[in-house]
Amino acid sequence: MGVPISGPETASASVVFIAGPTAGGKTAAAVDFASACASGGSGRGVEIVNADAMQVYAAIPILSAQPTPEERRGVPHHLFGYLSAAARGSAGRWSNDAAETLNAIAGRGALAIVVGGTGLYFRALEQGLDPAPQIPDEVRAAAAARLADVGLPAFRAETIARDPAMSRLDPNDRQRHVRAWEVFEATGAPLSALQTGGGSPAPMTVAARIVIEPPREEVYAQAEARFDRMLAAGALDEAARLLEMGLPADAPVMKAVGVAELVAHLKGEITLDAARALAQRNTRRLAKRQMTWFRNQASAWPRAAAAKDAAARLATALRLA
Repeated sequence: MGVPISGPETASASVVFIAGPTAGGKTAAAVDFASACASGGSGRGVEIVNADAMQVYAAIPILSAQPTPEERRGVPHHLFGYLSAAARGSAGRWSNDAAETLNAIAGRGALAIVVGGTGLYFRALEQGLDPAPQIPDEVRAAAAARLADVGLPAFRAETIARDPAMSRLDPNDRQRHVRAWEVFEATGAPLSALQTGGGSPAPMTVAARIVIEPPREEVYAQAEARFDRMLAAGALDEAARLLEMGLPADAPVMKAVGVAELVAHLKGEITLDAARALAQRNTRRLAKRQMTWFRNQASAWPRAAAAKDAAARLATALRLA
């Protein structure tokens, strides 16, 4: 079950949601907003909580783009790099951990900023996990077209690549393969993540929410440039350490964009330039999936085109400006 968000020092827990695609400026928006809160004169503390499925892993601070100490600017951050590489993170596990974290923040009388790109995590926290998410008509049509185009064996292989747990399905079970494919396409998360449990919604007051949604080409350009910075900062060393651990290919940490590509290079299968190009392509694809998720599943959330705009709009919404 979810952990109720309450505490003796506070009547209710106030939470701000900042979501958006990878490389969209969420980290800057969260810290800018925290700074606005600090300068607003309320005297209330602000703490940031991660809602990104890959930023939970301690082994990949660079490849998962976890905020650096400089980027954190002294603001307390939680649920970043708190799981080992061998751990199997899931939406259910995260929602329980996040509820406990928010409960502690509420007890300190502070405002929590939940920030990340994993839409399913926001849903799990606010609504609980639904094993049967709504699938947009266009996703259903895309699944049917893909199945007709490549046939069930190839479609099954694609489904398992997205969600290795689906290897347990009967190879001839067309309906369940289609369902798993649709869920991943619509939510950006594997169906198995929804089936692990995760309790009830966490009682809380969402004081404000926003999706940072820069123009797509701008996000793509930022994502490509960021991966080059990751390489310069030591991403290849992170991948090498993971390779040395001998983790199974279906370990969640191995699904982080850039890991498989750099591991393939380290094994001598592709050049570093090829690994870089693949990782940049896959980052663009991740960003596209995330933008699609927020467009379909969080259409009522206010939008901002840039981090500064998001921070300013949130400050106005909470009357801090």
